[in-house]
Amino acid sequence: MAPSLHTTHVEQTGPATAPAEAGRLSLDARLAAAEAAMTVKLDEAAVEHEVRTAHIGTTPIDLSEVITVPLTPTLQPQPQQLPATPVAALLERAHARMEADGWCAGALTDEFGAVCLLGAIRKEVGGDRGLEADAASVVLDAIRRRFGDDIDSVPSFNDAHGSGRIPARMLSEAATMADAQGL
Repeated sequence: MAPSLHTTHVEQTGPATAPAEAGRLSLDARLAAAEAAMTVKLDEAAVEHEVRTAHIGTTPIDLSEVITVPLTPTLQPQPQQLPATPVAALLERAHARMEADGWCAGALTDEFGAVCLLGAIRKEVGGDRGLEADAASVVLDAIRRRFGDDIDSVPSFNDAHGSGRIPARMLSEAATMADAQGL
C-alpha cells in the first residue's frame, strides 16, 4: 500500500550514544545534535507545507482589477468660508488683526501697534459705532458663557490676561456665535 500524501511518517531516532554516555557529551556536541534534529524537523515541515499548498493556483493578479484610484483627489482642504453676517465678519477681521499686529493690555493700541480686544474691533469696524457696539456685546456674551457672569467688561477681561492667546480665542468664538445667531 502506498503512503498517503496527507500523513507524514516520522521515525523517532534515539540518541547516537547510550544514556550513560550522553552525560559525557560536550556542550558543543549537544548543541550540534539539537541543531541536526531541528534541521530534520524543519525539512519535514517544508515538505508537508508544499504538499498542503500544491493545489493553490499561482496565477498572477491583475492589480488594475483590485486597485482603483479616483480621478480627482478626495482629501482637498475646504476653502475657508467667510461669515455671512456683518458682526461675525467684523469679529473674524478683528481676530486676524490681533494675530497680525499682536496683543496688548491697558490700551486700545500700544506704541508698537499691538491691539486689545476692543482695539482690534475698532481698527476693523471703519467708524461704524453701532456695529462696533454689537460686536463688543457679542464678545462679552461669549466671554461670559465661557468664564461666568462675573466678568464686568471686555476691557477688564482683556487686561486680566498675561498673553493674547485667550483674548484672540474669544474673538474667534464670538465670530462663530455671531454667525450662528445671524448677527
